[in-house]
Amino acid sequence: MREMQKRRVPRVLVTGGAGFIGVNAARRFLQDGWDVFVWDNLSRPGSESNLQWLQSFGPVHFSKIDIRDEEAVTGHFQRERYDLVLHCAGQVAVSASLKNPRYDLENNVLGTFNLLEAVRLFCPEALFIFASTNKVYGNLEGVPAVERNGRYEWADLPQGLPESQPLDFFSPYACSKGAADQYVRDYSRVYGLTTVCFRQSCVYGYRQLGLEEQGWVVWFLIAHALCRPITIFGDGKQTRDLLFIDDLIDAYCLAWQKRDKVAGQVYNIGGGPQNLFSVNQLIHWLETEGGTPVEIGFAPPRRGDQKVFVADVRKAFDDFGWRPSCSTEQGIRKLHRWVNANVELFRKVVGVPSAQESVPPPESTLFEIAWASADTQIPASGKRQTH
Repeated sequence: MREMQKRRVPRVLVTGGAGFIGVNAARRFLQDGWDVFVWDNLSRPGSESNLQWLQSFGPVHFSKIDIRDEEAVTGHFQRERYDLVLHCAGQVAVSASLKNPRYDLENNVLGTFNLLEAVRLFCPEALFIFASTNKVYGNLEGVPAVERNGRYEWADLPQGLPESQPLDFFSPYACSKGAADQYVRDYSRVYGLTTVCFRQSCVYGYRQLGLEEQGWVVWFLIAHALCRPITIFGDGKQTRDLLFIDDLIDAYCLAWQKRDKVAGQVYNIGGGPQNLFSVNQLIHWLETEGGTPVEIGFAPPRRGDQKVFVADVRKAFDDFGWRPSCSTEQGIRKLHRWVNANVELFRKVVGVPSAQESVPPPESTLFEIAWASADTQIPASGKRQTH
């Protein structure tokens, strides 16, 4: 009987693998039989909890590495080789970039550069997927928006914004992610690496514990579960194309399968025009489904806020067969159930007191920056006006 040759298990490195997106991706690859390596510096609230959750699914090779540390990054790649590098690490918030632009630059530009160099020198055959952002398109003031059905929509882009839209930036965060985006693309064009940029739009889902820095959708659900007020900056008609986390991870997996096709490309990865949702719609959904009113405060619009962002995702479908499959209604219901089942986790992660110890939140804390921090810039001041 002929002995069958054992197939080598593919290896993936997930940077930022204890963060929201990274930990979900690492879990999927682990369940799909990959040998999973995770880097994280564990600096963000909830990252240690996410790592413990991930490790409950099987063996994970974890290294506490800061991607700004060139020596640590290079040393690791001298010892290990990968088939796929999924780069999710970095500074993730516009608000934090405004407060400390140097930290933002070092994480998003220098950190990405360190990784690209290590891949170029030690495993140039690997697929390098970069988790970029729709913020690289700027505030889109030149794209006309209109009000339809009680929310803002684009007047002349029924399929959403295409990848051909010029990059514009508008904040330190957008500058750093945009520079990294271009580095990733040009390392394919100049050095022949198999790289791809995903310009991701309004991702939400399980294990999203950053709260004030990682997504207004999950924060609204958490605040409602904790009986906390929600501040809306502007009129609440701002609209986004929501993308459920499972659909994003599907895109990573499909890109791996079509790695020769996606090499050197950039793709918009968002919910698309079929998954538009406004701030006011989510408030209404919470009050209807949750059965209790939401305490709302209002503040002036944030400087540079996009009234609308909708990704045109047709290129991703044409090139590697991806499109979002989870509707906004389905995704929010899934997340709502998960939030309500994990209220104590959120109390622990962000230090929110229990109902018996409830105290009013201080001004200028995470309760005030829920909407703006995920998508916009934070001004010097702006007091909550509860109604």
